[in-house]
Amino acid sequence: MIRNWTARGRVRFAIGVVAAVLLIIFALNAGRMLLVDGPQPSDLILVLAGETDRRPAHALELLHQGYGKHVLIDVPAETRIYELSQLDLAQKYVRDLPDAASVSICPIRGLSTREETHDVEKCLTAEDGARILIVTSDFHTRRALSIFRHELRSKSFSVAATHDPTEFGSRWWTHRQWAKTCSGEWLRTIWWNAVERWE
Repeated sequence: MIRNWTARGRVRFAIGVVAAVLLIIFALNAGRMLLVDGPQPSDLILVLAGETDRRPAHALELLHQGYGKHVLIDVPAETRIYELSQLDLAQKYVRDLPDAASVSICPIRGLSTREETHDVEKCLTAEDGARILIVTSDFHTRRALSIFRHELRSKSFSVAATHDPTEFGSRWWTHRQWAKTCSGEWLRTIWWNAVERWE
């Protein structure tokens, strides 16, 4: 009896060690696993809503590098900044661009990435081509790419990452904000893969 328990104890200990090692490996790579940065030449460059100081600028860089023919910027239609709507600010931003003729705005009302795809789908009826390059924050790239490929299956997607060092880094455990961003994005990724994509 004692020998059996000792054998069982060893098996449990070994399983515990393996599980701990796997958990450590996952934790050390959790930030890198969120990141996908593989822009492909496309018909359209789509800028997802958020990080307005970085995403549109990166999209314009990609436009100049020949990754797309047109830029479509998602802008929350209901958001206001003091007395101005974000839509008004975005329209002014586009008007002042040297490349204004190659940039347009897609008003969105959805509050999640999945809902954003439905708003984008309506805007895409006025756009040519099926190859779309998504521009979004580095930590959001894997989930955004998965959601757009699932929700808009008639289109082909690639993704380009923007980086904000105050918001996220792959060594997430070295900075409080990075840890919050990483854990929050993993919760959304798990929810998308376990629940939302099957609804």
